[in-house]
Amino acid sequence: MKRNVLIVGAGGVAHVAAHKFAQNNDLFENIYIASRSFDACKDILKSIERKDNYKDKAKTITAKQCDALNVAEMAKLIKELNVSIVVNLASAFCNMSILEACIETGSAYIDTAIHEDPTKVCENPPWYDNYEWKRKDRCKEKGITAVLGAGFDPGVVNAYAAYAKKHFFDTIDTIDIMDVNAGSHGKYFATNFDPEINFREFVKVWTWIDRQWVAKAVHEEKMVYDFPVVGKQTIYLTGHDELHSLSKNIDANSIRFWMGFSDHYINCFTVLKNIGLLSEKKVKTAEGLEVVPLKVVKACLPDPKTLAPNYTGKTCIGDLIKGMKDGRKKELFIYNVCDHKACYEEVESQAISYTAGVPAVAAAMLIAKGDWDVKTMVNVEELDPDPFLEVLNNIGLPTETIKVSYSKKRIAKPKEPKK
Repeated sequence: MKRNVLIVGAGGVAHVAAHKFAQNNDLFENIYIASRSFDACKDILKSIERKDNYKDKAKTITAKQCDALNVAEMAKLIKELNVSIVVNLASAFCNMSILEACIETGSAYIDTAIHEDPTKVCENPPWYDNYEWKRKDRCKEKGITAVLGAGFDPGVVNAYAAYAKKHFFDTIDTIDIMDVNAGSHGKYFATNFDPEINFREFVKVWTWIDRQWVAKAVHEEKMVYDFPVVGKQTIYLTGHDELHSLSKNIDANSIRFWMGFSDHYINCFTVLKNIGLLSEKKVKTAEGLEVVPLKVVKACLPDPKTLAPNYTGKTCIGDLIKGMKDGRKKELFIYNVCDHKACYEEVESQAISYTAGVPAVAAAMLIAKGDWDVKTMVNVEELDPDPFLEVLNNIGLPTETIKVSYSKKRIAKPKEPKK
């Protein structure tokens, strides 16, 4: 029996996901999109119609209105619509309320980012232990499939690590996840997704080195890497969601995340941070108004969705993995390159939203088919990566691999000491 799907959220990533569900609507029964803003949902549906992206023209997506922070309201909507797969593409502040509604109603749950508490930033690792994994036993007891972090990073990069482990390595030493956007949006300064969530990531760098958590300052370490297609790019060691599950689920000595930033971005970010405008704590203005500086900055910056029409260039995101295979040292880069203009032509979006939204749809397709309907809570690397990457190859995010190096000489195992 085909399943009903509910997309929660109406931002840039939800916009892409709705287009992709429309392109594959023959695999599902009814598809809905819901947000606090009914008009934002309708705008997405108009975009799908403009691009003629419904595969089955007789089955269109239906817009609804809801408050994703209200568990009772979410549960009521899920029940009324007989939804069996919820794709959470709302603000990361809503994750736990949407997950609770899924647990209550028995619906499968998918998200693309870790939960955020608006009163806390950069909590102690592993981050999943603070919220999501506390509900793992309940998901298992009730047979709820909950796939965490099914965007690109986290998400596809987790699958790349699992794919490498399954097919290319006997043992893994280091995984360096690298994300660069070699593109231009034409604005003086902007973020590619929600500025509030974006800036909250850059308070402290938690990274996994020599099998332990290490804290570093933001933008403290950098390197230049020569990427496929986009060439040499400067990338900075950064904290990120996927480290907090991969460090548990993939046997590797070090797992790090690197993100590309231009000098201009670093300068703007540094000024905003140093004068306190990236703080999540309230301040009082001379007029007696209480405001959150970070929310003011968000209000002043361009809406990420508006960047799409003028975006040029490409993204390159992948895993540089070092380890051993058949007694030889091996180094492999598994990656995807995505073009901003091509994304806009297809779904009226930019590549950042595209790479986050498409994998969530692939995850929903695999749950609907049964491949990933595991009846418990999992992170992406705990699932079989092969069908996931195959679906992504078919719906817009092909995987590429480059063998960086492979030692010709076998490395002998150390001899056992004589007794």
